Amino acid sequence: MNKMNGNTNQGIDQQQMLIRKIRMLESRYDPEICMLRSPFSSPGYHTTLKQEEFIHSTRDSLSYALGLLDTELAEMEQRAFDIIRQVISLQDTDRSHATFGIWSWFYEEPLAQMSPPDWNWADFCGSRLIQALSRHGWRFPEALREDVIRSIDYACEAIMKRNVGPDYTNIAIIGAFVTRIAGEQLGREDYAEYGLKRLEKLYAYTQQRGAFQEYNSPVYTYIAILELSKLRSETTDSTVKRLSDELIELTWQTVAGYYHPATAQWSGPHSRSYQTLLNDQSKAFLQVATQGEVMFFPWEELPYEEEWYKSGFYCPAAYLDAFTVRGTKEVRQLYEGNAGDGNGKWAVTFMTPQVSIGSFTDSDLWNQRRPLVAYVENNGSPSYIQLRCLHDGYDYCSARFKARQDQGHLLFGVDFLTNGGDTHPNLDRIDGEIEAGDFRLRLEIGGSLDGISAETVEDGAVIKIGETILRLTTWFAAFAGHSGAKRSWGWEIHMGEDAILVDMVLYSGLRKSINFTHLRQAAFVFSLDIQEGGDIPRPLVEMTSSGRLRISGSTEEPEAFSLTLRPGPAE
Repeated sequence: MNKMNGNTNQGIDQQQMLIRKIRMLESRYDPEICMLRSPFSSPGYHTTLKQEEFIHSTRDSLSYALGLLDTELAEMEQRAFDIIRQVISLQDTDRSHATFGIWSWFYEEPLAQMSPPDWNWADFCGSRLIQALSRHGWRFPEALREDVIRSIDYACEAIMKRNVGPDYTNIAIIGAFVTRIAGEQLGREDYAEYGLKRLEKLYAYTQQRGAFQEYNSPVYTYIAILELSKLRSETTDSTVKRLSDELIELTWQTVAGYYHPATAQWSGPHSRSYQTLLNDQSKAFLQVATQGEVMFFPWEELPYEEEWYKSGFYCPAAYLDAFTVRGTKEVRQLYEGNAGDGNGKWAVTFMTPQVSIGSFTDSDLWNQRRPLVAYVENNGSPSYIQLRCLHDGYDYCSARFKARQDQGHLLFGVDFLTNGGDTHPNLDRIDGEIEAGDFRLRLEIGGSLDGISAETVEDGAVIKIGETILRLTTWFAAFAGHSGAKRSWGWEIHMGEDAILVDMVLYSGLRKSINFTHLRQAAFVFSLDIQEGGDIPRPLVEMTSSGRLRISGSTEEPEAFSLTLRPGPAE
């Protein structure tokens, strides 16, 4: 059996993994509501729920129902039908509503209560329904089958009306999947044609850029591979298969190019990431996709996801060596704009057998960004270093990051916007001012902390992880023009619950207003270097006539980047 396509090679029996996962979910099923019960968690937007202990998720319940059917076990069938019947009853079926065709996140929260509703739920719920119909439609009671078809129709209408562009990668793919497969299964040429056109737009957009919009994002790259693989597996159309295949190939090229074998981590920088170390889902996905070339779990303990079954994802054989062979390389990728006009944004990553360090040339410090992140082998375990800016302990979006990286030497700066967001880029604009009891820059050291040493020095800090020494140096620091402003800026080192915190405290005290439009100066310039002997190169930091900071590597080099010395609006 071909190693990359078999389900049972090397002990992999995906149906048994699925059955094990479904049985593990048994205790979470709520027979009174006919949905899956989960502890409540929230990203802080869309839902208005605050105090709920448990919720019943529409999307997760449909995933569970599809998994029940995929086991092919007769005793699982009725529960799946009960769940599907319940969830489709929660869809908005009133065409006069803007939310027609979508679902709320939770049984406990009607669409009208969400702020705002999430239109992605037409895509997420619709994809599970069309897979259930495609694989198991013949098993459905006739009345339920008609209801499911109607629900899929409504979801397709919502998806087509919203018509997201190719820059919203995961939803562009999932919407193409729902409409294309619905068109093929239901004989709806309009759906099928729309799904193809949407895929073609994504293909053209991605090929032009050489990468997805959510550049090198572990979570969104995973979704892209999974959803494109489902589309390739479910479609009967050769053009859809070809476009899906080429996009999958491009995506695996990114994954393999950024995987760091020594730490078993996904090198940065990351445009979107929910956690800095790979979670168990990502590890299990890579293990299944590489057929065990990377091993994180015994196969009988692998945390299998029910939606992986029959999705057909695998890593092409040409990229397998990248997951095991250690080496030294630098990756430079234009991910936004044009290379020729000087305004392009780049991702730069330098990897050695022991460490990887990556940065964006231009980013913000939203909590889902990783514009500066390093992974270091620490006696066989991964440690990470991540730059953050914290407003009362939460990542501050209106801190802007600029950098130039040359292999293991990273020169970077932070300045501030007056028209950006606080906790989110768009949902909570600051209007130039924040209330704060604490405001600081942080170089966070996490993962394995065994044997790590970190100490402050006159102009920065020195960090030793395993055999790797990194030097943090301050070249310019100003945060002046508010009460409580300090005259000097040094680093402090604290031990957190699960991280070593290297902090530069910009303000800490009684809660007060910090008005960025009134600050005289607010900008910082640092370097982070993998030290291999020799002096740290001293950059040239100049104030221009326009009130900006011009930073370059030396007098002989062109400008690396510039910072706004006095906070202002996004340019």
